Amino acid sequence: MKRRTFIKQSSAGLALASVGGFALQACETKQKHITILHTNDTHSQIEPFGADHHRYSNKGGIARRASMIENIRKENPNTLLLDAGDIFQGTPYFNYFGGELEFKLMSLLQYDVATLGNHDFDNSIDGLYKQLPNAKFDFVCANYDFTNTVLDGHIKPYKTFFKGGVKIGVFGLGVELRDLVNPVLYKETKYINPIEITQDISRELKEKEACDLVICLSHLGYRYQDPKIVSDIKLAAVTKDIDLIIGGHTHTFLPKPTVVKNLNDENMLVNQVGAYGINLGRIDFYFDENNRKTSSGKTIIV
Repeated sequence: MKRRTFIKQSSAGLALASVGGFALQACETKQKHITILHTNDTHSQIEPFGADHHRYSNKGGIARRASMIENIRKENPNTLLLDAGDIFQGTPYFNYFGGELEFKLMSLLQYDVATLGNHDFDNSIDGLYKQLPNAKFDFVCANYDFTNTVLDGHIKPYKTFFKGGVKIGVFGLGVELRDLVNPVLYKETKYINPIEITQDISRELKEKEACDLVICLSHLGYRYQDPKIVSDIKLAAVTKDIDLIIGGHTHTFLPKPTVVKNLNDENMLVNQVGAYGINLGRIDFYFDENNRKTSSGKTIIV
């Protein structure tokens, strides 16, 4: 083969390979990957349980959780870290520091957003407000009306994020405080029906905010025998436009998310990872070039 012909053919081959490589790379980058990490009901459990603990020996600990979160973020930078409430109450750390340590450590772990649980009012609404400067992350709760309280304007109904080309909306729901918390502690805070507010908020996040992924941070509880009590499972079945409900309150240990058919007969995920920080929840969402999503989820033991 003549040298000139060989160079032409080689150049063409290299160009074709480059185009093929570019096409392959383009296909690979079309899929968007979002990772959601979550905790609930950590209850001031800062250190791991001891080796002699009757149930959770050598499990948990915020330092271990930090290492796991750091590794997952290296694997996928498009990661959100969320908490479903009851951050306070359960160990002497809360009794002594009043929530300061919990919020400072969560800030170091770079939590993105949390909702409020009933035990987060155990030092009163004023005690909660006092600790807010230590939280370098936001709180969301759509069904508590904080008008005429110190928290008015400090707790938003929802927050949106952009991660890896995906817009994510996160809103919060709290449990009925009556009969759980002394009214002296939560003062003028008013409870709003979570089903009604969810219908409004999820529609706003989908239509007005144009979110690709909608997440509810719930402290309602996973499921109850009494059908009158609103739970995550009930909420999922009677609403739409939500992709994932991250729950708390009932300390329910799920090995993987529960799939519930929503109002439109579409799949909605409900997950909860027990309590005390011994588990870390992980849900991965994958979006194709047409923004159709698939998901997988698991519970990771800390």
